[in-house]
Amino acid sequence: MARIGYFGPQGTFTEQAVRRLADPESDEFVPFGTIPAVVAAVRAGEVERGCVPVENSVEGAVPATMDALALGEPVVAVAEHVLQVQFTLLARPGTGLDEIRTVASHPHALAQVREWLETNLPKATAIATGSTAAAAKEVLAGAFDAAVSAPVAALHYPLTELVTGLGDVKDAKTRFLLLAKPGNVPAPTGADRTSLVAVTPNEVGALSDVLHELALRKINLTRLEARPTRELFGTYRFYLDVEGHVAEQRIGDALAALHRRCIEVRFLGSYPRTDKEPTVVGSPTTDADFEAAGEWLAAIRRGESA
Repeated sequence: MARIGYFGPQGTFTEQAVRRLADPESDEFVPFGTIPAVVAAVRAGEVERGCVPVENSVEGAVPATMDALALGEPVVAVAEHVLQVQFTLLARPGTGLDEIRTVASHPHALAQVREWLETNLPKATAIATGSTAAAAKEVLAGAFDAAVSAPVAALHYPLTELVTGLGDVKDAKTRFLLLAKPGNVPAPTGADRTSLVAVTPNEVGALSDVLHELALRKINLTRLEARPTRELFGTYRFYLDVEGHVAEQRIGDALAALHRRCIEVRFLGSYPRTDKEPTVVGSPTTDADFEAAGEWLAAIRRGESA
């Protein structure tokens, strides 16, 4: 049995994601109150894996996850899951929609149902809580009339589902990472993602140089985010996700180039993508191209004709 930590409490979308990334029948799921606490538990060996949200298609990146991954002892992602986000409106048994005056949830969740609330519960006040599950717990305790929660919350709290399938953006998704201590990188599948953090020099064209190294090797950049370093005003860490696996020559070559160009590069893992769509790699950046070029150069250095 493996202990898997996740951003809790019970009843969050992160619990729904961790149920896809691990086995609910054989693994023990351990909720933590904050994202940094999950990452700290992985670092300390309190849990073997940790599940945290990293980005949402409506609200963008999750700052707490980005900062936790960039600072402290390294951890790496070994898997991801992209979850379709649809909410459920929960209330105490016997409560009708016309009686609701307060609706609680996490700020990201409230942002994703704002139009529905304005249309269907115009007299209700939206109140932010630490998580969607925390909102459900507060409703159960009588602090609020209703909660916008993940569907899994209904498994843990004796509340009534008033409305299901909520969401102003019907195709809203959240991506979650399964984290572990650095060790063996998952084997390449042909449909992988590599994540890293780079701190560039404060000079003209520094970020352009980073992007050029990727473009030169025909590496598809799927995400680019910036967060302040917290050290000097105007300095940032750049978070990059690219298609491919560190075991591929083109990815490894690019990471080595970034290591030469940047003040700091932190490898955050290579892992299978949820969509399982194979990455198309063409000439001149296939492994065979790199190997042929390496053999050609080695021959020249040995003094052989090329």
